[in-house]
Amino acid sequence: MKARVHVMLKQGVLDPQGEAVRHALGAMGFAGVKGVRQGKVIELDLVEGTGEDQVRDMCEKLLANTVIESYTIEMEQMG
Repeated sequence: MKARVHVMLKQGVLDPQGEAVRHALGAMGFAGVKGVRQGKVIELDLVEGTGEDQVRDMCEKLLANTVIESYTIEMEQMG
């Protein structure tokens, strides 16, 4: 089983990395980009029987700073 966790800064939280990417794209001639939010994807290879509740607990305790970040979880069966 595999879980994919998408972590993004919450709306309203300043995203300096995203702003740097937006600025760099503009400097490269990509004028159509109004804003960029940058996040991370964490893939977990799980042993059988590990449920979404356990992955959520991992997110709350370590993988995401829930004060400033939100996350979504995708669970995928292997095989």
